[in-house]
Amino acid sequence: MITLGEGETPLVRSSQLWRDVGCEELYFKLEGCNPTGSFKDRGMVVAVAKAIEEGSQSIICASTGNTSAAAAAYAAHSAMPSTVLVPKNAVSTGKLAQTRAYGAKVLMIEGNFDNALAVVRALASRHPITLVNSINPYRLEGQKTAAFEVVDELGGSPDLLCIPVGNAGNITAYWKGFGEYYSLGKSKTVPRMMGFQAHGAAPIVLGHPIEKPTTVASAISIGNPASWESATKARDESGGGIYAVDDDEILNAYHSMATLEGIFCEPASAASVAGLMKLSRMGWDLSELRVVCVITGSGLKDPELAAREAKSEIIEVSSRLEDVEAALLNPIT
Repeated sequence: MITLGEGETPLVRSSQLWRDVGCEELYFKLEGCNPTGSFKDRGMVVAVAKAIEEGSQSIICASTGNTSAAAAAYAAHSAMPSTVLVPKNAVSTGKLAQTRAYGAKVLMIEGNFDNALAVVRALASRHPITLVNSINPYRLEGQKTAAFEVVDELGGSPDLLCIPVGNAGNITAYWKGFGEYYSLGKSKTVPRMMGFQAHGAAPIVLGHPIEKPTTVASAISIGNPASWESATKARDESGGGIYAVDDDEILNAYHSMATLEGIFCEPASAASVAGLMKLSRMGWDLSELRVVCVITGSGLKDPELAAREAKSEIIEVSSRLEDVEAALLNPIT
């Protein structure tokens, strides 16, 4: 019914990091190439289309930034009002600016994402408004298509699928997609699902909710994932695992992706790569494995962190040829 050109994102083979982790083949699924810069568009287009089909007049969501941007964009495209609840001081200004640009009503609340999700659930039960968080089943139906694309591109499933885990809908959706392709005979195997949470927001790893999750990777700063049960099911059925990576590991992967692969991702996306690097350090034999890391969002989602963490300096010089030449030839230290 509607589209902004979502899906069919690139699957890029690693040029350098594959050596560092010891993989035979390493690929990055670049979901930041979706229209609003994150994987959320895959599910949102289906959720909004179904809301229209069912006669809904408005949509609502809780968000750490990417869901709100996707919801606002597809609502605007469909001439439908949207409302988003975001936790105060927990969403990058880039994501907030994007959401506001699409015209959504933004309500900033005290508390964290889990508080926001509880509120929108209650509002959706009281008013004729469609909730488009990942608890909406249509979201997962859209997101599972990324797994189809990976199999189509590779000619079969990877051995490992590394993916960030926040609210846990995406790992659930990928497992659903791989399972469906396997049942249809389009893939002879399914991958082991390797999910990675931030150390300060790792409720699944710890086995209990976290009241105040904290991490530089704001997109996965969630203390009580809505899709917890289905994520652990994906982990267990695939023979995979869900692990924690700390902020230093995430930032190291964030820098490595940019400087070694030319891929600029947001910190939460780097959790998948940080996790793979951690598996390598833990002694996992990856030498004969084909691995896909899901890069969930663009680095432009968090411009403040990018500027703060930049590895190169801006050098001011005059416009004189000699001065520019001297700066050019001066070794970078």
